[in-house]
Amino acid sequence: MRLLRKIVGKVLRIGGGLIPPKRGEGASVLSHAPKSIDGATVELGDNYAGKVLMIVNVASKCGLTPQYEQLESLNAKYKDKGFAILAFPCNDFGAQEPGSASEIKEFCRINYKTSFDLFEKIHVTGDASAPLYKTLTSDENGPLAGPIKWNFTKFIVGRDGRVKARVEPPTTPTARSVIDIIEAELSKPA
Repeated sequence: MRLLRKIVGKVLRIGGGLIPPKRGEGASVLSHAPKSIDGATVELGDNYAGKVLMIVNVASKCGLTPQYEQLESLNAKYKDKGFAILAFPCNDFGAQEPGSASEIKEFCRINYKTSFDLFEKIHVTGDASAPLYKTLTSDENGPLAGPIKWNFTKFIVGRDGRVKARVEPPTTPTARSVIDIIEAELSKPA
């Protein structure tokens, strides 16, 4: 029992007491075409092939909303190296994203000066889940599969369009474990 507590304690302390990312080789997301925050269809394969992506469900009234600042920091640091953030507002958890598209866009611009790509508000859970999120959470992703538990769940997608890691909400976008995965994927050829 003492050994089990010691092991569990070490796992919980990884990443400053946060949940370490799960890694794997998952489904491709490049066949999807979600709508931007402005309503335009965005073909992921045409716009993001060969890039490393972080796909994240976001909310403006969540305790984790300050992660927007870290997302913007990551975007600024890596966007010229072939990295892109795709943020999907979601109102599935505690009605923490009640705003319209224009309100969400304005909130992000004013409060966090975001320059990464925002998409239309979607569902990420249940039968109404957007097709992209059905792929992200599908059994095809092996250990990365499973329902989204809260806002700011992050998926890292490699240059090949396949899901490489899942980062649960408490782990910040700039955690060393997350940066290591992003940098490893960026070091691979396009």
